[in-house]
Amino acid sequence: MKKLQDVIVRPLVTERSTVLKEKGKYSFEVHPNATKKEIKSAVETIFKKEKVEVLKVNTANIPGKIRRFGRHVSKAYRWKRAIVTLKPGQKIEFFEGA
Repeated sequence: MKKLQDVIVRPLVTERSTVLKEKGKYSFEVHPNATKKEIKSAVETIFKKEKVEVLKVNTANIPGKIRRFGRHVSKAYRWKRAIVTLKPGQKIEFFEGA
């Protein structure tokens, strides 16, 4: 990875991520080849206005689902989810409006 902005693709706003947000955990879709150290440094630099410190990063590879269109079979793209745990009392303001 060259740029830290390429590591984090987008934030995930789902029912599960909203519940985790109350516990200080935030979900992101990240580049499939990103490591935990790259994800940690990317979150800390992108949200440096909030002065967040990452305690832990959990990742999960989501395989692409097989889709059928008549007799044609295709595969949806695979992606990687990262759940980032912040220090207690810290939050990311970007997610608070969602």
